[in-house]
Amino acid sequence: MNLLKKLLLFGALSAGLVTVLPVAADTKPTIKIGYVEGWDDSVATTNVAARIIEKRLGYPVQIVPVAAGMMWEGVSRGDLDATLSAWLPVTHAAYWDKYKTKVVDLGANFTDARIGLIVPADVKANSIADLESQKSEFGGRIVGIDAGAGVMAKTADAIKAYSLDYQLMPSSGTAMTAELARSMHANKPVIVTGWAPHWMFAKWKLKFLDDPKKVYGGAEHVDNVINPDLETKAKPVVAFLKQFQWKPGEIDGVMLSAQNGTKPDAAADAWIAAHPDRVNSWLAGTQ
Repeated sequence: MNLLKKLLLFGALSAGLVTVLPVAADTKPTIKIGYVEGWDDSVATTNVAARIIEKRLGYPVQIVPVAAGMMWEGVSRGDLDATLSAWLPVTHAAYWDKYKTKVVDLGANFTDARIGLIVPADVKANSIADLESQKSEFGGRIVGIDAGAGVMAKTADAIKAYSLDYQLMPSSGTAMTAELARSMHANKPVIVTGWAPHWMFAKWKLKFLDDPKKVYGGAEHVDNVINPDLETKAKPVVAFLKQFQWKPGEIDGVMLSAQNGTKPDAAADAWIAAHPDRVNSWLAGTQ
């Protein structure tokens, strides 16, 4: 009788293994996406893509905040599967030159991006070349972001190229916009290092200063860059990322919602729910 029970138990366990193993085999790998935490466009784009990958493609996603240099290195090493925050051809030119043989660029998610110096729309200065003669109005200061950011390196170049006697003040994306907010509220001239897309253009009347010497380059694009192994690891994710591209104005609502206090994943969910046709167009061909 004991032997019979043991045989029945063994049979039950064996049957259980048969049902469990296929489930384990179907488990999808976690997709790790690197982004720059202080960059609002990076946060918005990454969260929208992550929620679509999780909800529609069924892959768990881990989004990882890192500095720009570590982001590129992580993708090149395979520690990160992708980044949707590659500013090319100017801002991240040094990173691209260093890692381009170890990563794959799937194309732009945002076109007509740009970096440069931003001022209130009503100040007299229209060009970087105007700044030296108006130094007293701006206090000889340019409010920057993270010291290692591409726009900071280009601003240091611009100070030399235009012979400006200005001090570039490193801070962070959050600190920069806080300084901008205080200055706009006080109707005080200010210069900040900045970029588009950014929610600040939806909130205040601002303008880029012209750059006749083209220190900051022309229009840029923000690309989806992956580790080559992602094609094998998660082919549908790669198919989605190849088609994931914002139309003008689409990302602004996500960024401003998050800036106004909505958690980034909730802001992403709200945008996805309100734009099912756009999401479906990005997912075409992923199955």
